[in-house]
Amino acid sequence: MEINKYIEKAKKGDQVAFTFLLDHYWNEVYGFMLKRTENETDSEDITIETFSKAFDKIATYNPEFQFNTWLIAIAKNVHIDMLRKKKSTVFVEITDEEDQQAYNVADSSPSAEDELITEQNLSRLLQFIKELKPHYQEVIQLRYFQEMSYQEIAEQLNEPLSNVKIKLLRAKKLLAEIIESKR
Repeated sequence: MEINKYIEKAKKGDQVAFTFLLDHYWNEVYGFMLKRTENETDSEDITIETFSKAFDKIATYNPEFQFNTWLIAIAKNVHIDMLRKKKSTVFVEITDEEDQQAYNVADSSPSAEDELITEQNLSRLLQFIKELKPHYQEVIQLRYFQEMSYQEIAEQLNEPLSNVKIKLLRAKKLLAEIIESKR
């Protein structure tokens, strides 16, 4: 499998390539952070932010290095930032222009996961959603039941737009896996 092809496509804004890279490297980054933090919630938050930053800055990725090494380096920096924020008593949120112009991971055309989710009947779907972690339940709820835009969800949760998009991609994948396993 030629990972560099996906990276090149992702650099050009290909949504399928972004999703592939997220799926392909999620467990590795999450597992690495879980060993470091010994906290599932922190690990998940760090992993979400890692992919968010990686996709924002994918144009700067140097192919001389392994992609997973680059992701782990970003994850370490996100973790250090998180520890600094926890230490500092005053929390000042700084949003730079790059965060404002968050990459557009969410393609408007429905994915295979979207189609699988849509064909479930509502009561079964709600049961499946309850199996997700609370922060994934929340983004699914806001997006599909309250029909909020990504921007509205970001404002509601007070999170960067790119984090919301990564959470939704991840939530849809996990939900599709739950549906598949119950078929």
